[in-house]
Amino acid sequence: MADTIITNSPERGSDSGAGWAVALVIIIALVVGGVILYKKGAFRSAAPSNDTNINVTIPTGSTDSPDSGADQSAY
Repeated sequence: MADTIITNSPERGSDSGAGWAVALVIIIALVVGGVILYKKGAFRSAAPSNDTNINVTIPTGSTDSPDSGADQSAY
């Protein structure tokens, strides 16, 4: 009877260089894509831009003096 040898796994080291090359190309593509998106402003928040003018009116304090019998530490 003849012996049959079946090998299902690839030899070690034959495709490792190609795998590293593909992984390196993918990582470089992700970094370049992130830089391009950053420069286009994709990661900026919805904060107002520099040309936005926000006017705030703050009420001024009273010019009248407090009552003479009141506690003036609250004023």
